[in-house]
Amino acid sequence: MNELKGSFRFRREERLTGRDDIKGVFGKGKRTGCRGAKLFTLENSLPHNRICFAFSKGFENAVERNRAKRLGREVYRSLKSGIKCGYDMILLVYPDNPDSEYDGRLKQLRHLFAKAGLLR
Repeated sequence: MNELKGSFRFRREERLTGRDDIKGVFGKGKRTGCRGAKLFTLENSLPHNRICFAFSKGFENAVERNRAKRLGREVYRSLKSGIKCGYDMILLVYPDNPDSEYDGRLKQLRHLFAKAGLLR
């Protein structure tokens, strides 16, 4: 059971941090979008992916923004085993997504990663 638990963790090394790294992905990365979200990707030389979750202005309050953040992270954790390795990613989420529940966000992000060519 511990094996399974460890594979779904969102480890510190999987977080894209640092102003220069984030600016690089926004500036040089490939953009892929769908309704309610946009994905920026840039290859890195690491054996794992790094991701940053960003949220546009327009969320009515912190509760909505934090819920969207939790859902995004949870869905990414469930999808990450099927995503190709070696990429820096920024997931930009917009508040106008009608499918803001888990199943809707899962479908949306699966479509977004497939459109970007990152699913195995």
